[in-house]
Amino acid sequence: MKEELTENGFEELLTAGAVEQALSKTGTALVVINSVCGCSAGTARPGVLLAVHHSGKKPDQLITSFAGFDVDAVKKIREHLLPYPPSSPAIALFKDGQLVHFIERHNIEGRSAQMIAQNLMGAFEQYCN
Repeated sequence: MKEELTENGFEELLTAGAVEQALSKTGTALVVINSVCGCSAGTARPGVLLAVHHSGKKPDQLITSFAGFDVDAVKKIREHLLPYPPSSPAIALFKDGQLVHFIERHNIEGRSAQMIAQNLMGAFEQYCN
């Protein structure tokens, strides 16, 4: 489940410090809070990968942490997602350290991978270079 993203260019962040360092960089960062649930496997990860592989504009950084395993990293990511409540899976786009687009679990469940990809590709067009 982790490898589906890391084998496709996502950097796995395991600590709060690594999250802070990544999100402090200039540019865009796509952050995926990965999960063992069916909606993560069925639509979130495939949708993210479709968007990354098929979008004309792409985020500067591709980042992932796994809910329930990378506890400190996910906790730090969620601090950057406030005021949104904890959600996993979740997909966030940051620009210059600021949250600019967010897809919560309730926006993943019941949607196809293609719908998630279209949503993300629109955000990439708007915020990425």
